[in-house]
Amino acid sequence: MKYSYYPGCTLKNKAQDLDHYARVSAQALGFELEEISEWQCCGGVYPLGTDEIATKLSSVRALNEAKEKGQELVTLCSACHHVIKRVNDDMKHVADIRTKANNYMQLDEPYAGETNVLHFLEVLRDRVGFDVLKEKVTNPLTGKKIGAYYGCLLLRPGKVMAFDNPENPKIMEDFIRAIGAEPVIYPYRNECCGGYISLKDNELAAGMCRKIEDSAAGFGADMLITACPLCMYNLNKNGNEALPVYYFTELLAEALGVKGV
Repeated sequence: MKYSYYPGCTLKNKAQDLDHYARVSAQALGFELEEISEWQCCGGVYPLGTDEIATKLSSVRALNEAKEKGQELVTLCSACHHVIKRVNDDMKHVADIRTKANNYMQLDEPYAGETNVLHFLEVLRDRVGFDVLKEKVTNPLTGKKIGAYYGCLLLRPGKVMAFDNPENPKIMEDFIRAIGAEPVIYPYRNECCGGYISLKDNELAAGMCRKIEDSAAGFGADMLITACPLCMYNLNKNGNEALPVYYFTELLAEALGVKGV
C-alpha cells in the first residue's frame, strides 16, 4: 500500500528521528510513504481568521496532490496534522474558503476536500491493525512502562480531528500494548504542554511541563512517548530530567528490529 506523505519542516531538521523511524517502520510493515513533491510549510498554526486564505494554500496543495494520485495523505507531526486536517475540513464544508482557495490555486479541477487525511498512528490502527503490528514485533519492549503524551493538537477539536475520544483517548495506549510494553494511564496525558507560549512565558510553560511529567512518573511511567516535535522540545527543556521522552516511531522501530537501519 502506498500513501502520499507530508513530512513538514521540523521533520527535515530538528525532528529527523521522527521521520526516519517512521519510514523504516513503514517498510517493515509493508506500506510505503511517498513524499509529495515541492511541499511547503503548513504554517504550524491553524489560522482562525475566516478570511485568512493565503496561509492555508500550502495545505491545499498537499491535499490536492494526494487527490490527483488517488492516495490518502499521511502526516506525522501533530501540528502539521492539525493544520492540514482542519484546512481539509474547511475545503469540504466552507464554501467561501473553498471558492477563494481554488481561485488562488487555479487548479485544473477544483479541490473540495476529497482527500482522506491520516496520522501515522491511524495507519497503524485502521490500515495495518494493531493485531498485525503485534505479530510483526521481533523485539517486544517487555517490562517497559510507557506513558502516552497526546498533547492538544491531535485530539481537538474532536469532531474535526476525529482522531480519538478527546477526553479519554486510547490509540497510543493500544499502540504501546502492541509493541509489548505496558501503558501507564495518568491524568495529564492530553493536557497542553504550553508549547506555543514557551517563548512568551517560559516559566508558565515550564510549570505545565512539570505537571505532565510528574503526573506520569507518579503513576509509574519509565518514559513518555509523543508525536509532536514541539511537545518533545518543551518537555525535554522544562520537564523532569529523570523521565526520558521519545518519539513513538523510535520505539516502533526498536520493536520491529529496524532501529539501526
